[in-house]
Amino acid sequence: MNAMKRTQGIVIKWVMAGSASLVLTLGMGAQVRTSTKVEHGTSTQSVNVERAEVVSVSGNDLIVKMADGELRDFPNVPDSKTVTVDGKELTIRDLKPGMQLERTTVVTTTPRMITTVRTVTGKVFHVSPPNSVILTLEGGTNQSFKIPQGQKFTINGKVTDAFGLKKGMNVTATAVTETPETVVAHEVKHTGTMPPPPPEAPQQGVTLLVVVLHPAPAPVESAAAAEPAPNKLPKTATSLPLIGLLGALLCSFALGLKAKRAFSS
Repeated sequence: MNAMKRTQGIVIKWVMAGSASLVLTLGMGAQVRTSTKVEHGTSTQSVNVERAEVVSVSGNDLIVKMADGELRDFPNVPDSKTVTVDGKELTIRDLKPGMQLERTTVVTTTPRMITTVRTVTGKVFHVSPPNSVILTLEGGTNQSFKIPQGQKFTINGKVTDAFGLKKGMNVTATAVTETPETVVAHEVKHTGTMPPPPPEAPQQGVTLLVVVLHPAPAPVESAAAAEPAPNKLPKTATSLPLIGLLGALLCSFALGLKAKRAFSS
């Protein structure tokens, strides 16, 4: 795994071969000069995020489970690869099962045009009109140049074509090459989160249970039933009910005697 904001490399894709034009003018000397200009276009970016969960780590071998359920094996992960977790750089040996990993890949595509101007001054050694010309450069070396179709030359104030070139003429050849390119830069970020802590295991040993008792108030409805019946009448009671009962009995007895006497007579 890579550290945050580590560039993986630059890949250059050739779109098309450059075109060259050759301009010959009357000149002196024999030398080669080259200049290059690079013009960049508007860059575009694409972002791809991949998420996975660590399944197992054995030495430098890593197995992860992707978001779609696919298992991927990454053998021999070097210790130089790191992942950022909670602001810390962790290696393969620091990863634990259950950790959540995230890889973000940012691809930046930038078009550019490279213009190369090569100016060659030399003496005409041989010419094959209208296709090519061989110039003798500084140091006595000969080099062949292709003449573009319809190329015109100015020699001693007169405009001519390749057929007007003669051996021994001093000319200056300027080759202009434009090469469009596409530069693709990859930037990969690896981040992650620690797995949730495991549930606490129950403690082994003697458990001390402390029970605090609070007396509950007696219910109002059962208070009278809980009290013992008094042996004596309360001071507020009277003997009038008893006297009434005795009077009723005496009246009944007197009525009985009266009835007996009437029946006997």
